[in-house]
Amino acid sequence: MGNHGSNLDDILAEDMHHWYNKFMRESPSGLITLFELKAILGLQGMSEDANSYVDQVFFTFDMDGDGYIDFVEYIAAISLMLKGEINQKLKWYFKLFDQDGNGKIDKEELETIFTAIQDITRVYETPPEEIVSLIFQKIDVNGEGELTLEEFITGAKNHPDIMEMLKKMMDLTPVLVIIVNGRRKSV
Repeated sequence: MGNHGSNLDDILAEDMHHWYNKFMRESPSGLITLFELKAILGLQGMSEDANSYVDQVFFTFDMDGDGYIDFVEYIAAISLMLKGEINQKLKWYFKLFDQDGNGKIDKEELETIFTAIQDITRVYETPPEEIVSLIFQKIDVNGEGELTLEEFITGAKNHPDIMEMLKKMMDLTPVLVIIVNGRRKSV
């Protein structure tokens, strides 16, 4: 865990020119497709949930919806993850969790995302069902089984344990380290 801090410091120290060179080395066309992102991160052969999660991350970062991540979107995504204000990050988490785009998060959507994250990171400390139950127990004050953006942000900010859990689950430092160090070698 201690290495994450130094890697994050190294990532933050990178200048824009260096990030641009890395981006262009990985994608000379100046655009990254979903397939290329999975290849860059070495994410082939994942479970259906994990695959769906990576797709959702891609489409969340593809801000103009053209099917590509360009350099501006790439830098915006990295900047949000590294330096974004808590409200910005919570809005991004919400958008990522709201898989059907109906403006609400339900238990199934959250469980699917957390299962996918665990499949990708191979960190299985707490079962997704427990995490989701805790989140809904503390945040879903109306007991509707769904969270709106406002409920999600207010609830996360009012419960430091939930906020810490979200930060830990959504830590993209390992992904950024892969990007900084280049593609994973095929095993």
